[in-house]
Amino acid sequence: MESTTTMASTASSMNWAFKGAADKPPLYNAGIAQASQQNILLSALRRWQHLRTVKKDREPTPQGPQSGRQHSVAAGAQEALEKLSAACRGEVPGPILTFTKTVEVASASKRGDEVHFPTPLREQEFAAAIKALEACAATAIAELRYGTESKKIRVDTDKVSAFLMSAYLTTLDGMGKPDPRIKERIPDTDLNRAQSVLYRRMSANLYATKNPGEYFHIHGSLDADVTLEMLGLPKENPDMTDYRAIIDYIGSAVKQHTAAELDALNVTHRQAGIQALTWPQFQATPHGKALLDLPPLTVRPNPSDTHSTPPTPFPPFFSSPSPSPSPRFTLAGIKVLELCRIIAGPTIGRSLAAHGAQVLKVTSPNLPDVPFFQLDVNTGKHAVHLDLHSSSSQKDRATFAALLADADVLIDGYRPGALARLGYGPAYLADLARARGKGFVYVAEDCFGGSSDGSGGSGGSDGASAEEGASAGAAEWAARPGWQQIADCVTGVAFAQGQFMGLEGEPVVPPFPMSDYGTGALGSLAALVGLYKRATEGGSWVCRTSLCQYDVFLMGLGLLPETEQARLRRVHGAGDDGPEGGFFGLRHSDSVDEVGKRALASMRAVVPHLFEDGGALMQEAWSEGFQGVLRWPREAVEIDGLRVGHVRTARPNGWDKEAGWEGWEENEISETAAETEKF
Repeated sequence: MESTTTMASTASSMNWAFKGAADKPPLYNAGIAQASQQNILLSALRRWQHLRTVKKDREPTPQGPQSGRQHSVAAGAQEALEKLSAACRGEVPGPILTFTKTVEVASASKRGDEVHFPTPLREQEFAAAIKALEACAATAIAELRYGTESKKIRVDTDKVSAFLMSAYLTTLDGMGKPDPRIKERIPDTDLNRAQSVLYRRMSANLYATKNPGEYFHIHGSLDADVTLEMLGLPKENPDMTDYRAIIDYIGSAVKQHTAAELDALNVTHRQAGIQALTWPQFQATPHGKALLDLPPLTVRPNPSDTHSTPPTPFPPFFSSPSPSPSPRFTLAGIKVLELCRIIAGPTIGRSLAAHGAQVLKVTSPNLPDVPFFQLDVNTGKHAVHLDLHSSSSQKDRATFAALLADADVLIDGYRPGALARLGYGPAYLADLARARGKGFVYVAEDCFGGSSDGSGGSGGSDGASAEEGASAGAAEWAARPGWQQIADCVTGVAFAQGQFMGLEGEPVVPPFPMSDYGTGALGSLAALVGLYKRATEGGSWVCRTSLCQYDVFLMGLGLLPETEQARLRRVHGAGDDGPEGGFFGLRHSDSVDEVGKRALASMRAVVPHLFEDGGALMQEAWSEGFQGVLRWPREAVEIDGLRVGHVRTARPNGWDKEAGWEGWEENEISETAAETEKF
């Protein structure tokens, strides 16, 4: 998500801040019975089904069997699928939900039924449920489109884990994310050196504040200058290169302020930052209350084109620019424009490409991005540079307008309202839809969620400011900028991780960008539902999801059983005297890079099959754009009679010089894992 708009500097924007340890309820209340969490989730589901009974004052407690019986990820995924389906019943049509009965969750390696990650969160189970429902939507579209009968859907739990850590498994000529040599092989999109210079990198990190027991995640986004300067620190500090010394240096500056003061600075300087809250604290905020009233995703009619355009049938299968032999892709011939950076938004496009859509990633040559992620989330796409913002970009805007005129889906991964101010919000798409007689599916992914369903980018008309939109029916923080770590901190996820690691009252950001990938999967599901509704009901559709909505549902599922948490602590080395204490030696101020590095080292020892497979989990092919062999995780789902997988390798941002929908190539990429190993 992009931090480009101004937040309203109002007193209400700071009323939420908790003042210190005295205000913090304990993470776990021994007086709350295990059944209370089940009541919370059931209440939330009733609310999501438009009943007005939800309890919001409980902390998630461990769920599931407490005996010695081994915890089953597959069983947990099936239960999560039932709850997700119930939560989304008002958004996802019945014909799609019908296919949940055909879902099988299993593991080709027979080792995917165990929890792989050192976390108490049900990440694998929730992600498997989302991918299963995504496959149900794809199957329903295929039945609508090709007249095929019901199909068996299989979700591989090992591949789900690979999906949740995709960037950490992807390699170019054997070089992965931590390899320093990889920088020479990838175009440098770190224009502001916010990633490559450690001192500047640590401007996005979690630190203790002036108040004891209070923590705040500052975030310099992709340009560290403003955050460092607002803390009274120099933008550059060439002599500061030691990891611990940098943490102490920046941490001491953060500790001069309370969370409320830091939030005021964030508002003034338009930065992405947030106080780390526990789950009960988040639920007590106006924004938390608003999100508890929302499902994890919404698919609503565009108010400017409810049903003024007729139902839009899917294009004939043979109209795909590169016809593929049977089995067929669900989304062959569907054209998608992706305006996103980093992980969550681009994951939506990558997933739609795996179902056969033509996904064209549009980035500005003047906006920074994280370089390595191009290897991962650009899979399956074409990628062009267009400058839609500057006054001298009329040619690029004309090119984009031509692309948009023939597109079916627009993915928006920037802050709510940013595209609307450029003239490409839902209201404009509805005008375009009416002019061409074919509806448009707009998919928005952001950090905080809670944007209204109006035709403007954030609740107002196209061109309105984010603040104006946020006041028109949106939740309190809907217009705020943010990233994965921000969502994990504000919703209580980080405090749950810290508790699991034995740090009472101290948050730690979980390993890997799992909420990023999970949110991307929710966005892909929403896009498929929007396309289904466009075909069956007509009109244009506004689809929304967010990192916080993902986290809210994740926390609502409850934590893993205590017996499983104890097993994870044991196998991942809690209490071991390794270097710096290994994974369990991490503290709140350790960077996401350090957390990921230690988690990866532990997982290589505990679940080596995720890293040593003979082709069941990973696939590889030559990338012309990167001039090397790319290796990346296979898709987590298989659908009988349908093709799921990518037909082109990743390429750098802006690599394709021609921006169009014709003449797209297909690379030689092996088919699904069914060829190498069956369930």
